[in-house]
Amino acid sequence: MAELIFFSGTMDCGKSTLALQMDHNRSARGRRGLVFTRNDRAGQGVLSSRLGLSTAAVEAAHDTNLYAYSEAALAADPEIDYVICDEAQFLTEDQVEQLAAIVDELGVDVFAFGIATDFRTRLFPGSQRLIELADEIRVMQVETLCWCGARATHNARTVGGEMVVEGEQVVVGDVTPDEEVAYTVLCRRHHRARQAQAVPAPAIASA
Repeated sequence: MAELIFFSGTMDCGKSTLALQMDHNRSARGRRGLVFTRNDRAGQGVLSSRLGLSTAAVEAAHDTNLYAYSEAALAADPEIDYVICDEAQFLTEDQVEQLAAIVDELGVDVFAFGIATDFRTRLFPGSQRLIELADEIRVMQVETLCWCGARATHNARTVGGEMVVEGEQVVVGDVTPDEEVAYTVLCRRHHRARQAQAVPAPAIASA
């Protein structure tokens, strides 16, 4: 039986790396699949990881019908037996429904990868619908750490180096601190404190 499996975790926990590894393992054994992504840091039509690995992918735009695309691809190549969708948090609720239809009506496994919550700690609509519909939810086991050393559980956005909790839900940035818009991961305590980095200790005047 085909399944819809949602792999979720914070940023930097290896979701895209695992997606690439799953695609490689299957294609190396003669299996064929489709790879979708959306708003990847490397640009359109690319699934990339921060380790420097990448592969070509179909850009799932806001109006892309994932079911219709997969159905047409399957008609042209009946050997397709899996679909990988990275950055699945950015999908619309309808597109998640289309992923479920790929499983139920086309009999193809779908592996979706994405973060559950945004920089405000609110569920992305795509992730919420995946949680509601997935046959299985797998929490990524690679542990990410807050700057304090505690386990990171929350994603945070910084603008000009300062953490923010207001703004558009989707703004593509990176994890490098010199970017105007950047992202990091924090423990809940420091996310609640709006503290995206350690505060330097005050200088002690010498006598």
